[in-house]
Amino acid sequence: MTVPIEAPLRHSNGAHWGRFVRTIIELETDEGLVGLGEMGGGGESAAAAFAGLRPYLLGHDPFDLEALRFKICNPTASLYNNRTQLHAAIEFACLDLVGKRLGVPVYQLLGGRLRAEVPFASYLFFRHPNPSTGEGEVRTPDQLVALARTLKKRHGFTTHKLKGGVYPPEYEAECFEALAAAFPEDRVRYDPNAVLSVEAAIRFGRRIERLRNDYFEDPTWGLNGMRQVRDRVAMPMATNTVVVNFEQLAQNVQHPAVDVILLDTTFWGGIRACVKAAAVCETFQLGVAVHSSGELGIQLATMLHLGAVLPNLSFAADAHYHHLVDDVVQGGKLEYCNGCISVPSAPGLGIELDPDRMARYAELYRELGGYPYDRDPGRPGWYPLVPNQDWADPTVGGPVALINQDSALENR
Repeated sequence: MTVPIEAPLRHSNGAHWGRFVRTIIELETDEGLVGLGEMGGGGESAAAAFAGLRPYLLGHDPFDLEALRFKICNPTASLYNNRTQLHAAIEFACLDLVGKRLGVPVYQLLGGRLRAEVPFASYLFFRHPNPSTGEGEVRTPDQLVALARTLKKRHGFTTHKLKGGVYPPEYEAECFEALAAAFPEDRVRYDPNAVLSVEAAIRFGRRIERLRNDYFEDPTWGLNGMRQVRDRVAMPMATNTVVVNFEQLAQNVQHPAVDVILLDTTFWGGIRACVKAAAVCETFQLGVAVHSSGELGIQLATMLHLGAVLPNLSFAADAHYHHLVDDVVQGGKLEYCNGCISVPSAPGLGIELDPDRMARYAELYRELGGYPYDRDPGRPGWYPLVPNQDWADPTVGGPVALINQDSALENR
């Protein structure tokens, strides 16, 4: 299905073209219970991939989560068919089923809740204008600060993250400095999605290290590159790209390159893997935070249950969630209060699907299809290098050619 967002979000590899494409799964037990899972992107290919796992799941006890992990993600088999993200969505659904079967929320299955709400960062992007309204562009420092002010007033955020890697580093540094100056009491963080060279990352880091930074997220690619930046910049390094499994985590413990591990319930293969990784980080005194990969309400619930149980969670979580115009869960979008979202307390993940919204956004996907995440509709023919040297022009703005999801909805 595809759910519209306020305006197209730009990043170092391309853009979210005005909507998120997500795949929702439902697992049903012989008792009639239904568990919910979610995975990003994929469209028809993801649906086919999940359908291909049907023989693995028929008759499987959802309580047998370790057996499920090896059944789907055997490490040697994964060399030929990596199913980590598929496993994550299935694990979400199994945990939802187990919680419903026992009448307890998922956080009780993970060791118990340590906090009743999880704080979030504002997660700001450079944006193309909404193709229908012409509004929502973020290209200049003033536009960036204005959006941050709106989000802070609406949701209460006290941490602000800028997703960069779009414009020249010197220009993005000006934007980031303007953001920090506008909110002198708040925390900030910058993430160029690993496209800066080591040298450019060091220059950028030294320029901003005086600010109230949580950390410097993925300024360059690779553990060795991150290690070089870490040695030369007085700021913690964070990643969700180069430490995303236990082997990489072991390497980082032995040869530190990253100080804060951003745990993504999809990228790590499930909530339980993130809890295990957080325990390793607690042992070796590495920081952890909760990462976002463009979630709807089901994955957001997994992030909330994860955030509820981690003793070493000392940073606000990321979420794309506030960019959505709607959600597929009953009651619509979960609400922020003072920059936080309450952890669901109903059995399982604590959320249920809204059939009308599901039907609407499934039909919207059938009308619009997917889009190339690694392409920017405002830069035809461009593709990124790593490290990148071909930046977008910050003096060029205005509408871009997009399939208009609002018109598609109106014309149904």
